[in-house]
Amino acid sequence: MRVVSGIKPTGNLHLGNYLGAVKQWVAMKDEVQAAGGETMYFIADLHGLTEWIEPANLYANTIEMTATLVAAGIDPARSILFNQTRVPAHSELAWLLNNVARVGWLNRMTQFKDKAGKNREGASVGLYDYPVLMAADVLIYNATHVPVGEDQKQHLELARDIATKFNLDYGRDLFTLPEPLVSKKAPRIMSLRDASAKMSKSNPSEQSLIKLIDSDETIADKFRKAKTDPEPLPDSWDALEVRAEARNLVTIFAALADRTPEDVVAEFAGKGFGQFKPALADLAVAKLGPIRDEMLRLLGDRGEIDAILARGAEKARALAAPVLRSTQEAMGLVA
Repeated sequence: MRVVSGIKPTGNLHLGNYLGAVKQWVAMKDEVQAAGGETMYFIADLHGLTEWIEPANLYANTIEMTATLVAAGIDPARSILFNQTRVPAHSELAWLLNNVARVGWLNRMTQFKDKAGKNREGASVGLYDYPVLMAADVLIYNATHVPVGEDQKQHLELARDIATKFNLDYGRDLFTLPEPLVSKKAPRIMSLRDASAKMSKSNPSEQSLIKLIDSDETIADKFRKAKTDPEPLPDSWDALEVRAEARNLVTIFAALADRTPEDVVAEFAGKGFGQFKPALADLAVAKLGPIRDEMLRLLGDRGEIDAILARGAEKARALAAPVLRSTQEAMGLVA
């Protein structure tokens, strides 16, 4: 079993990113390795180019993302951690697979339509074609499983289609067809000011999100000012269905504490937010504070981060090389 997953290097990671992805990776790493499997995680800096970003910001975000993953519990000694750019086989295989993928398949990718909007003619070719690079990202390592959210399942299906067509076209059982790992535990974290919208750094209000870089005092203050309603918490999780802000705060508490929302509601039933919010703030500070402190320590020594990425890339290149070579041989590029 080999699990491979990538994450784009976006700056200013927030609580939603942590609970929805990073924390899931850490838990998955332990489960996979306990079963004798291998985990590979990469910073998808090549995917970061599909929309304009200042070059200095892209590299800084790659460093920050690496520091965050390590601080959160991704141990580079137990998992292969690297960034795409250091493993050219990703790009090389993507070009080869472009000649296997069909235009009709890419035209069905809903994320391109969503991201390009009405400016489809003005979007970059990279934004249109990045699902093929995503296929290469996992096929180059013959990944058996790929953690994906519901919005990425279509891309993994494309990777399977490309792998199947290549194997049939060239008469070789070369590429493994990866299976999706969709975590049912990953919570959907909403804005602290408007629970109808996801927590996002694009929100102009700093009070709407908890940044992983926030101080203990800032975390506590943001939870204290989080939007709620005047009613106490009920004794049933289902009763929060129509109370979006309250439901969001309970969801955050449960995810941070590794408990079920039902369990949290049972503990705080009948209590108002004057009691619940301080308890949530204390929990968040206890969980996020050590991650922030370690992340800041790592960011203070970029040489350490570079060394981590270099060691991971060396391991990844060794795994990718024979797959790329076999692909080139199958296509008649090398003898």
